Amino acid sequence: MPKVTKPANVKGDILVDYEEKVFEDVKAAPGEKALVTFHTVAFEGSIGFVNLLQATRLKRKGFETSVLLYGPGVTLGVQRGFPTLGDEAFPGHQNFNNQISKFIEEGGKVYACRFALQALYGHGEGALIPGIKPINPLDVLDLILLHRKDNAFILDTWTL
Repeated sequence: MPKVTKPANVKGDILVDYEEKVFEDVKAAPGEKALVTFHTVAFEGSIGFVNLLQATRLKRKGFETSVLLYGPGVTLGVQRGFPTLGDEAFPGHQNFNNQISKFIEEGGKVYACRFALQALYGHGEGALIPGIKPINPLDVLDLILLHRKDNAFILDTWTL
């Protein structure tokens, strides 16, 4: 086994090279689109947050990027806080809300299924983070199909 030389500031036996990038940094061609779907149990693991970061990264790479929140994923778009909306009860409590707001501020589009929002989870449209557009449940499939017709990159996220 080859010997690994560690920089002086590294402690322990394991050195991880976080700087090495293997693949080229792909950028979008003009007009390219991306869609990230969230049929994800919100706040039950990291997949929702990781894919919000991926959506932001796609936007920064030049893709016209949309996020679709449906099924349990709609709860990612609900305003949170304790003791009042916007307050952070503990460090990181607002990570999802903050990341969605940042994505919208950078020009990303976020859609939430009205059926899941109200009928499944009991939230009205006023509970959504400002900038999220509520859509008809029939629009969920059509949004995906429109992106497919445009040859968009589609990242589907499902957790159970």
